[in-house]
Amino acid sequence: MINSKNYVCITGASSGIGLESAKAFAKLGNNLILVARRQHRLEKLKKEILSCFPQIDVVIESTDLSLAENAFKLYQKLKAYPIITWINNAGFGNYDSVYHQDLDKIRQMIHLNIETLTILSSLYVKDYKNTEGAQLINLSSRGGYMIVPNAVTYCASKFYVSAFTEGLALELKANHCPLKAKVLAPAATKSEFGQIATDSPAYNYDDHFTTYHTSKEMADFLIELYQSDQTVGLVDVSNFEFKLSDPLFNH
Repeated sequence: MINSKNYVCITGASSGIGLESAKAFAKLGNNLILVARRQHRLEKLKKEILSCFPQIDVVIESTDLSLAENAFKLYQKLKAYPIITWINNAGFGNYDSVYHQDLDKIRQMIHLNIETLTILSSLYVKDYKNTEGAQLINLSSRGGYMIVPNAVTYCASKFYVSAFTEGLALELKANHCPLKAKVLAPAATKSEFGQIATDSPAYNYDDHFTTYHTSKEMADFLIELYQSDQTVGLVDVSNFEFKLSDPLFNH
């Protein structure tokens, strides 16, 4: 039986920022829909959340969102739930030169970071553009506002996320739609990201960064963005402070 209370849907919820965001929204009393590939990770997270917040409903959906057809299937499956906030967090990076990068990995990254995010955002906007209090939050990166050496293709994929989400926010505002579109742009954040981006299980953030955030800190920043009236939540790489703002691209 579906709880009548609204839900927050988070993709990529089995680790990192997605996992910590799930805990943060649970703490606020939200019902959750948690989406990721790894079923066992989702089940473990659900058990942990319900042990602390037994009053909420936690729905888990295991699917590979790098396949476009799965994005459509997932959204259709979730249409019965009143989803007041949709967070597109699923994605991964790649650290390599363009001339050396693994194109099979790059194709999967582009499908997930760009295609799936666009499909799920568009479907959600179509259904919730006139819903008061509804929010769409897309995870970009500081690499979506600057070019990082040896991560050109990843940055390009996140430039798309930033531009798409900022443009959507302006479009919704121009059409007087109550739905808010927002973009979160983390800088270095300790998670599985580095291991996947480098294809190295031994990747250590302390060896590569003098400063970084934890996934919990970034989840807290996400909640700050969620509770604000601003469009962009961005980490300033000069001092690693979190800043909220209106859209940053020229428009």
